[in-house]
Amino acid sequence: MPVITLPDGAKRQYDQPVSAYDVAADIGPGLAKAALAARLNGELIDLSRVIDRDATLAMVTAKDDEALALIRHDCAHVLAEAVLELFPETQVTIGPSIENGFYYDFYREAAFSSEDLEAIETRMHAIVDRDEAITCEVWTRDEAVAFYRQNDEPFKVELVDAIPADETVTFYRQGDFIDLCRGPHAPSTSRIGHAFKLMSVAGAYWRGDSSRPMLQRIYGTAFFQEKELTAYLTMLEEAEKRDHRKLGKALELFHIQEEAAGSVFWHPKGWTLYREIESYMRRRLDAAKYREVKTPQMIDRSLWEKSGHWDKFRENMFTAESEGDRILALKPMNCPGHVQIYRQGITSYRDLPLRMAEFGSCHRNEPSGALHGIMRVRAFTQDDAHIFCTEDQIDSEGRAFCDLLLDIYKDFGFEDVRVKFSDRPETRAGDDATWDKAEAALASATEAAGLETTLNPGEGAFYGPKLEFVLRDAIGRDWQCGTLQVDFVLPDRLDAEYVAEDGSRKRPVMLHRAILGSLERWIGILIEQYAGRMPPWLAPVQVVIAPITDAVTSYAAEVCERFAALGARVELDSRNEKISYKVREHSVAKVPFIIAIGEREKDEGTVALRRLGENKQESIALEDAISMLIEEIKPPDLKNT
Repeated sequence: MPVITLPDGAKRQYDQPVSAYDVAADIGPGLAKAALAARLNGELIDLSRVIDRDATLAMVTAKDDEALALIRHDCAHVLAEAVLELFPETQVTIGPSIENGFYYDFYREAAFSSEDLEAIETRMHAIVDRDEAITCEVWTRDEAVAFYRQNDEPFKVELVDAIPADETVTFYRQGDFIDLCRGPHAPSTSRIGHAFKLMSVAGAYWRGDSSRPMLQRIYGTAFFQEKELTAYLTMLEEAEKRDHRKLGKALELFHIQEEAAGSVFWHPKGWTLYREIESYMRRRLDAAKYREVKTPQMIDRSLWEKSGHWDKFRENMFTAESEGDRILALKPMNCPGHVQIYRQGITSYRDLPLRMAEFGSCHRNEPSGALHGIMRVRAFTQDDAHIFCTEDQIDSEGRAFCDLLLDIYKDFGFEDVRVKFSDRPETRAGDDATWDKAEAALASATEAAGLETTLNPGEGAFYGPKLEFVLRDAIGRDWQCGTLQVDFVLPDRLDAEYVAEDGSRKRPVMLHRAILGSLERWIGILIEQYAGRMPPWLAPVQVVIAPITDAVTSYAAEVCERFAALGARVELDSRNEKISYKVREHSVAKVPFIIAIGEREKDEGTVALRRLGENKQESIALEDAISMLIEEIKPPDLKNT
């Protein structure tokens, strides 16, 4: 009979098989009431699961990380139940939990309206109040197929058909609703609570295939407490205000149009911002002893085949034909090109580490539905670099890179950074021994850098494990940007080598690394981080000189020239408009400093300085204003140097 080992090491022995719920009740009524599911030997299970052999068992309550995804999955089932009660002609398909909530896909001739969503949400609350038990049923595959064919559910039939014939399938029943599902689920609908909301409805092709039927996807979100839901909805409202697409247009930074889908039209102000970031990064890389290179945009498919990228990324690569039926591909990444530069000439161990950087223009054929402003594009520039080094240098180079990355993030205003360790994916290049070595090397480098990581299983690159650096913005959203990858595979595939101290030829280790990720996406993140109000060193226009009367325009122009001569991005607003109008307009345009000059300022050698976001203005001597503002607008790496 089973002996159950609990998380604290305590053991409980039972004379007969017991359910996870029985164990919870045996421990105490409070735990039985709080438990939503359990972990049996590490596997997430229903509380109703019967245990008939020795095992480790841990209860899952609202305090556990996996609990929120669990109730969101419950919500998806309740959503489907509500839809079928209100619109019985609808066909259900799939409904998982996702990062910020859940969704369910439906097939229905008529489109769901906003009024329909309100009615569905109301019915969901009623289903929660019914406290319907959620129970698991095990069927044979044939029984499942017959059930769905009888009920004219072709989408569900297709799902069941994909299950191996000798496997059983599980269904979950609540009230009159039953759904094909792996589970697990909470014991009843009441455990969901009422802190949920339906957010939107969108189109989605069945199985993600544009040749298949169009479904209607209803999105929702759910939390354990109402205050958490309120905070999330407030964050979404703030995110809407910060939407980089709207601000990009309002601030005249960029635009995107259908004729160049996935590519950015940079306007003068936006390109100024772009160049300022690129210049800053170039200075930081120069200081860290990187050597900047430039590689071709189009490379013959033979190199991509040799590197392994053709098999892995072919569907996302743009190609062109040239004479002699040669197939050329626009590069989706820079790695193979950098190896080609490395291979020119003979490299000695004394030359290592060799840090090779490129602001590499890349192209990837992203699906049109995945494109999102400048955050997800087809044409982008990576702040890419590859470090060729020996195995003994991985720790020191990894530590130096992590220090550089965190310092750069700090300069841009991001100090809350988490690190994920992504290990070997299912489809990968190289044997297990190579991956064992690469993962151990990256773990050692991470330890050397003093970083704490969380495991991101199976999400490594196809040639090596990687660190993913995730920064949190001003309103609590996470953005994965920088990466560090350890690669023993590509140098071998592309025949890169160096002469070791003993005269032998060895393969270098290749560290793939990026800090910003792509400049386009980084700028989108910055726009939303600062709601368009960039720090002075990044602002496309840093200072506006606004004469109050025409009589001082000439003097104001001289002041403008002095700022410009010292490197400020400054404009003269000599329009025949009231100063209040000018101040309001430039404030809307997010200009950090507005300097007003009238007759008195001219006579006294002063200026009226207004900082963005402040209602008051400060009278200050011109010379003091110039020296103060020139220092304030300096990039962080150039201050006090």
